[in-house]
Parts: sequence; structure tokens; C-alpha cells
Amino acid sequence: MIFPRSVVALTVLPSQLNISSPYSIRNVAATLAYDTMKYYDGNVSTNPLQVGDLHMPYYWWVAGLLWGTMLDYYHLTKDPTYNDVVIQALLAAPNLGENQDYVPQDRSLVEGNDDLFFWGTAVMAAAERNFPQPNANLPSWLQLAENVFNSLLSRWNISNKCGGGLLWQIYANNPNGLTYKNSVSNGGFFHLAARLHRATGNATYLEWAEKVWDWSVDIGLVDNQTYHIFDGVNINDNCQTVNRQSFTYTSGIYLYGAAVLANQTESQTWSDRAQGLLKGGDWYFSPYPNATDIMYEAGCEPYERCTVDSSTHKSVLARYMWQTIQMMPSLREDIETKLNASAKAAAKSCTGGQDQRTCGLKWYTGGYDGNPGLGPQVNALGTIQGLLIDESAPPLKGDQIQTIRDTNWTALDTYKPDSPPPPPPEEPKNNTDTNKDGKDEEDAAPCRRSDGVLMLGAMTLAVAVGILLAV
Repeated sequence: MIFPRSVVALTVLPSQLNISSPYSIRNVAATLAYDTMKYYDGNVSTNPLQVGDLHMPYYWWVAGLLWGTMLDYYHLTKDPTYNDVVIQALLAAPNLGENQDYVPQDRSLVEGNDDLFFWGTAVMAAAERNFPQPNANLPSWLQLAENVFNSLLSRWNISNKCGGGLLWQIYANNPNGLTYKNSVSNGGFFHLAARLHRATGNATYLEWAEKVWDWSVDIGLVDNQTYHIFDGVNINDNCQTVNRQSFTYTSGIYLYGAAVLANQTESQTWSDRAQGLLKGGDWYFSPYPNATDIMYEAGCEPYERCTVDSSTHKSVLARYMWQTIQMMPSLREDIETKLNASAKAAAKSCTGGQDQRTCGLKWYTGGYDGNPGLGPQVNALGTIQGLLIDESAPPLKGDQIQTIRDTNWTALDTYKPDSPPPPPPEEPKNNTDTNKDGKDEEDAAPCRRSDGVLMLGAMTLAVAVGILLAV
């Protein structure tokens, strides 16, 4: 994207985060959203294939993750700055595909069944929030999500091995994934089925959610004693050997699917499973005694071997832990304990670069670890903006879900500082009354304009102008 240089001067540093202040959280989220979206320029590209996609080394599925994150950003902060860009990305023909199910031939070199989870749940979230879909010539967000489900369903057990399951990949040009059935593809199918059941009341979706869950347990992707989620199995040995690698994102994917079903069915079985999955995710927190409740990618961060893909995964677990609170309020205390600590640690990691706000990967280091990228940015954004979960409506369902065409976004005067704005946590003072970063206490507080209008409003207006000028 292209933004005016003046925006930089209006940002609020993540290091100023006060998790007790919605005003502070929104401002920090705005900074993180801006820096996250700097990795995308498809809205000003002359190449139609670049619309909605990211430059390498980020694959197409990461673009789907990005759009889901930016939908969350609007839902949680009410800042509409990026909404038109999100709509353009989700409805672009090279992404929608010939059957309007996000299986486009244009992406056949990179797309797998796991990609469909990220694009499918982006449009699912849009449906659950009545996010506007202005193009009357295209299906509604809900219909697009159903199209994705049907596409996945058509590939269930096409290998005729292991009693079911989705393969990781779709096309023959990705041969390694045509023998591998993994938890992100199958967990994603389960998760989408659960949300579609809640949204529509259609029992077929519930039947498939239960079927995929049972298969996941039977084949060993889900340990129904510890509720750890493992990466995958291979059809070459009839799925007898489980790859016990684990990643944060699959834990979040299964967790929220189970929480949605607990909410919709009021079943104790699903409630117990969701509680078990939340507990099973504990191994992604507290890597060291001095990093209690801080999230980390356990399989790679301590060993300096995280890939570009795995560097994005924490955002998915954070997203679905926050959203689980709305489905199962009984889990709030445990979730908030972990994610409040993780949000503060994430903010401390965003102190790198010349701008002093570039985010790092490892939150348990107490600062910026020198590992920048889209992954660290989206991880911090997803975790910090989730602090606003109580200010957002829960997912709609049934007749509440409508197709909205109007994209006249709500005016930004809805942003007002807390009254009065809570100060940031006090730091030990020295004789010069400066904080540990050497800044005056006044400068360390969340930024305000003298007229009481949130600094975010000025930033957002500037960004909006930049988008209009760039398109």
C-alpha cells in the first residue's frame, strides 16, 4: 500500500500499550495495523494476480490470514481504514476462482486444502459480522463460506486410504502433500463446519464436524487425553505413524471449532473438549520461569529454526483464544491470564528498527529479538487487538446474518478517549522523573490531541486519503 509520509509522525508506539485502556489498545492496534499493511501493495499493482496476494516469501495462504486479521481489526477497533482494500482482495477473481470457492487455477502452483481454511474463515467472519459485500453479482459472504466447505467436502478421502481425511495438497504439482494428511487441513474443515452449523442451523454441517473430529482422534492428529494437536500422518504407511510436530495455530483452530459447537449444541461433550483443548495448549506458554504465560512457538523459537510460515502461527492461536471467550465465557479467566501477559510481551517486542516499533518474533526475550517480518507484525496485532474482545459483538447466526451492500463506513468520531484516560503502568522513577526508556512521563502516556480527539482519528484519515490517492 502507499501512505503519506505524514502518517508516521502520528503513530503511537506499541511500547506505550496500557492493556487496561481501550483508548491505548486502539491506538497501538492502529500502529500495528499500519505496519502490517505495509507488506501489501496489491491494491496499487497493475498485475491483477497481485490483488489480494503478497510478495514472496509469503504464500497465498498468508494473504488469507492477513485479510482475516484485518477483518478482526475493523470488528474490534471500528476503524474502517482498510475495509475497501479487504473487500477488493476477497472478491478479486484471481482469488475467488472459477467456481467462487477460492480454488482458482491462477493459484494452483501454491494452493492446498489448508489455504482454504484461511480464505474460507475470512469470508465466514465477514458473514458472522454482516460485513458489507457490495457486489450484487457475486455470492454473499455466507454463500462463499459454504462454497469453500463444499470444495473441501469434495476432496474428503479421495486417496481412499486411512478411513477418511483431507490431503494437505490439491494439485499434482505439489506431490509431497498428496501423500500427507495434516491437522491444519482437517482441523480447518472441522472448524469451518462448526461455524457453518452455528450460522445456519443446518445439521449436515454438525454431522461433518463430528465426523472430522472423530477421524482426527482415531488417526492420532488429536490426542483425546492430553488434547495436544499433532501435525500429520502419511498414507504411504496407512497413516500408522504420527508426525508429532506441533504448532500453535492448529491448537487454536481445533479449540475454536469445539467452543463454537459447545455454544451452539449446549453439549457437555463439546464443552469438555474445548476445555481440554485450551488446557492442551498450555505447552505454548511459559517457556522459561521468567516468562510466565507468554506465548511462544515451542517447536522452533528456542532453536532459531522458525520458517516464514511458522512465524505467523501465534496470531491464529491468539485470535481463536480471544474469540473462545464469547463462545464459552467460563474459559475467560484462563484465556485472559495468558493473553494479557502475551499482549504486554508482544508490545515490548515491537521496539526494533529505526522507527522503534518494528516487532520481533520471540516475546519471551523482553524486547526486540532482531527477527522482523510480516509474521511478527501480524502476531502482535492479533494478540493486542484481541484485548478489545468485550467491545465487539459475538458472531451472528440464523436470521441475524444479512447481506449488506452499503459501504458508507461509520464516522471516526466514534473514537473517544477513556474518561479519563487511565495512565500507563508506572515505571520506577529516577531523579529526573523519566521512565526506563529515558522519556518524560507525559510522553510515555497514550497520545492525545488537545481537543480530545483520538490521535488514531487523524492517522486513519491520513491513511484513508493515501488509499484514495494510491488506487
